[in-house]
Amino acid sequence: MTWFLGLGIAGIVLLVLSLVFDGVLEGVFGGALDGFFDGLLSLPVVAGFLSMFGFSGTIVLGGAGLGAGAATGVGVAAGVVAGWLTWKFSRALMRDQTDTTPRQEDLVGTAGSVVTAIPADGYGEVLLRLAGHPVKLAARSAVPVARGAEVWVEASLSSTSVAVRPVER
Repeated sequence: MTWFLGLGIAGIVLLVLSLVFDGVLEGVFGGALDGFFDGLLSLPVVAGFLSMFGFSGTIVLGGAGLGAGAATGVGVAAGVVAGWLTWKFSRALMRDQTDTTPRQEDLVGTAGSVVTAIPADGYGEVLLRLAGHPVKLAARSAVPVARGAEVWVEASLSSTSVAVRPVER
């Protein structure tokens, strides 16, 4: 039973080490191992197999008292299932796609309000919404725009400034 318990603990330690030192082995060997630890031979998959093998073997050996052969068989089966589930879960996480990062061009055509009055051919400040977040930017307009007025973004001048025009209703 000590061997099975030791293998289970070794699997947990391997999992922690794989999370802390992810990719270190590939860097140590100068890229010779690139891709070797991906997929079914990844350290989290091996750690899941090893820990489930050890702990399942301990439970069968200690709880059911069936013997080392049965404990090994059940441990291998449980380890294979745990390793496969770890592999599938990690692949699903790697495929997870997020929305694209907003760019300054995405501001063109959005509505906002003037926070600091904009003089003719001068700069003021506007409050806009970019990807649902309020963004305060410097704004330039060809005509003067009063504080609180609604404006449309005509162009993005830089990452911190836009050209606007007042909305006429």
